[in-house]
Amino acid sequence: MAFTDTERNPLSSLEQWEDDLLIRYPEPEHKAKEEYRNYDDPARDTVREFYRLNHTYQTYDFVQEKRAEFLKFDKKEIPVWGAMEFLNTLVDDSDPDIELDQLQHLLQTAEAIRADGHPDWFVLTGFLHDMGKVLCLFGEPQWAVVGDTFPVGCAHSDKIVYPEYFAANPDTYNKDFNTKYGVYEPNCGLKNVTMSWGHDEYLYHITKDHLPEPALYMIRYHSFYAQHREKAYEHLMDDHDRAMFKWVDKFNPYDLYSKSPVVPVASELKPYYEDLIAKYLPATIRL
Repeated sequence: MAFTDTERNPLSSLEQWEDDLLIRYPEPEHKAKEEYRNYDDPARDTVREFYRLNHTYQTYDFVQEKRAEFLKFDKKEIPVWGAMEFLNTLVDDSDPDIELDQLQHLLQTAEAIRADGHPDWFVLTGFLHDMGKVLCLFGEPQWAVVGDTFPVGCAHSDKIVYPEYFAANPDTYNKDFNTKYGVYEPNCGLKNVTMSWGHDEYLYHITKDHLPEPALYMIRYHSFYAQHREKAYEHLMDDHDRAMFKWVDKFNPYDLYSKSPVVPVASELKPYYEDLIAKYLPATIRL
């Protein structure tokens, strides 16, 4: 399906989606939500358009097509630090609060985790968690890279942001997909559930053979706000998922609230992170 440039990139930057999360899920001990952004249009029309496109086109079949296309990992073979530098070519000129490039933002997240004394694999997860955004550099639309994730193949919860836009999704009218359980069984476990396509799912498959299971849950489900904030999909989860989601809950504040004016110096931190990468990941990864 062909999309216009506006349909492919409705947001001024990928971070605009994350900024909107701060409006929905503010934390009282952090900077007040209204201070994070001062856009001319507080109604966030571009964010609404982003979700309209996401909810319209993220169908069960679309996800299967993307998995078939990208899980071949035939785009690039590159060292992890090189992949982060590649990600860094996603330039964000729209941020009025802080001037951090992609690499600096990930370092800031990871350094906040390290400062709190968490295990080194948790620190590495903070450093890696957005690496899947390289999908944009392979020409993918923003709404197929970032955004709240949700199960496909079953009814869309009204706890998903802007649920009204699912009215344009063909799966809404497909009797195989539009019931509470759809193609799944009650409490089947998320390992048996297909999630909407984006950077979380892509990075999970890149790292699934290398990182501890709690790290993989953090990576795969950190954008699954309908569950870890709204508890909308308890009927698909099993007890193991519930235990692992305690790690997702630990990670979420670092993902959303670690921005500060202190700019990490990548050249100084690079030796530590290269050693950490070497401990858990192969010398090169395939994208």
